[in-house]
Amino acid sequence: MYISKNATIGKNVKFGHNVIIEDNVFIGDNVVIGHNVVIREGSVIGKNCIISDNTVLGKEPFKALTSATTEKRELEPLKIGNYVTIGANCVIYKGAVLSDYVFVGDLASIREDVVIGEKTIIGRGVTVENKTNIGKYVKIETEAYITAISTIEDYCFIAPEVTFTNDNYLGRTEERKKYFGGPVVKKGARIGANATILPGIIIEEDALVAAGAVVTKNVPAKKIVAGVPARVLKDVPEEQLLINQIYYEKR
Repeated sequence: MYISKNATIGKNVKFGHNVIIEDNVFIGDNVVIGHNVVIREGSVIGKNCIISDNTVLGKEPFKALTSATTEKRELEPLKIGNYVTIGANCVIYKGAVLSDYVFVGDLASIREDVVIGEKTIIGRGVTVENKTNIGKYVKIETEAYITAISTIEDYCFIAPEVTFTNDNYLGRTEERKKYFGGPVVKKGARIGANATILPGIIIEEDALVAAGAVVTKNVPAKKIVAGVPARVLKDVPEEQLLINQIYYEKR
């Protein structure tokens, strides 16, 4: 185990075997750190967090020569709030911010310039690419892919294997770089399993995208869309609207 003499470690922190903690790391009280965890320089971890085995926190991003969305620049340290749980074999990059009570499942990857709101769940094997904002009380389920430059607002539900996209030109022409942008999913919207959302699509509040749909046009609020390409099917039932759910904080 290696803990830098310049790291700040709170009370009652528990360490597994082969842990590495670099310079200027801050770890709050009552944190549990599993085996083979690496916490990179400057990372901040709040109190009462759980970090499972083989996870890397605060990783510096690499830039591929042909990458159009990764910038080589100095990033803020990784910031993890209080009562956050991070599963095994996760990689969370420098420049990300995870708010209080976020849960991250095993094998997840969260890139730089990602902000995740409180009590959001990032499921097993989920990838969240860079420059993405995710609100509070969001649930993103197993193996979903959230592309770079996407927005997911509060109380949204993203089912397993959903795919977001951000490049209408599929990697061809320099013109494409002017138009990069992932989907925008507004408050309370839901997306079913294996749906594909095209670049720049706006899914309005309380809308529902059916499983397997390919969304090529904006989705109106409180409507259900289905099919390939997705078309409006009917209204979302009144009892399913966000405002009628007992867990919704009406503010």
